[in-house]
Amino acid sequence: MTATRILLADDQAVVRRGLRTILEAEPDFEVVGEAADGIEAVALARRRDADLVLMDVRMPRMDGLAATRLLAHPAAGDPIDVLVVTTFDLDDVVFAALRAGAAGFLLKSAEPEALVDAVRTVARGQGLISPDVTRRLISEFAASAPQAPPDQRLDTLTPREHDALMLMARGLSNADIARELVLEPSTVKKHVANVLSKLDLSSRAQAVVFAYEHGLARPGR
Repeated sequence: MTATRILLADDQAVVRRGLRTILEAEPDFEVVGEAADGIEAVALARRRDADLVLMDVRMPRMDGLAATRLLAHPAAGDPIDVLVVTTFDLDDVVFAALRAGAAGFLLKSAEPEALVDAVRTVARGQGLISPDVTRRLISEFAASAPQAPPDQRLDTLTPREHDALMLMARGLSNADIARELVLEPSTVKKHVANVLSKLDLSSRAQAVVFAYEHGLARPGR
């Protein structure tokens, strides 16, 4: 089994040390470096051939949002997965980070087990949005964001793919979607992949943002 190569980006050494301790206890993870700011994170992620970056948002020289855009946005070329690790008071910045290409985000207060699960989820290409953060984030920012103009790419979705997009917007996993739609997990996985491909999105997290920006979902619905 090939270990997931992880870079830690946080300006606090004690936070990086804690993350390293948790992740290096797992046989399928390899921490390949640490960065104290966004510029260093971008350079090291490329140099160390990282599969995934755990990214803080507020860092000196270059913040996590700009670093995420350089690493994870599809336009960057050969994108690297970014999992933003943040706190509640940075919700607006995290929303922007998802739009920049982040595969998901998690609270710094999450339990070690949740962190490990989050890294594995993102490494599998599924993306992750912490349910607690999603409720607050969407209610405070997505609901007040101006609605994007009609997107013709939505017309290319089949009814089932549209259903999958709506359920992703509710934060459901592939297994949850399979139960909701009474489908095989493999079929759901195919629908999700088609949604991302047809809408030119790089992650499930971006699919959630897309659904809210285009008025397909609203808080409480």
